[in-house]
Amino acid sequence: MEQRSEKNYTVAVCLSGVFGILGIQHFYLGRFLEGSCDLGLSIFGYYSLMTGEVVLGVIALAIDGIHTFIVTILLLIGSFRDGQGKLVCYPGQKLKGESNA
Repeated sequence: MEQRSEKNYTVAVCLSGVFGILGIQHFYLGRFLEGSCDLGLSIFGYYSLMTGEVVLGVIALAIDGIHTFIVTILLLIGSFRDGQGKLVCYPGQKLKGESNA
């Protein structure tokens, strides 16, 4: 039976939508390695842009943006897991093995 995450769905989706490329939603959900990678990639992308490495910066930020888009979609449809492997469920989402009671 799948387990429901204690993390708030609305907070996770909002963090992903607003601060997604910085990886803040991953830190909130306890996925620290993924959050660190997102944060590092965005810092690298912005640093590259500021130092004149435009192509490298755009590539880094594009990869980060695509990843954030995918994570946000997975959160919205209730298919994303927190750091403990539990599903971050939208309100009213039924899990496999859950009764209707």
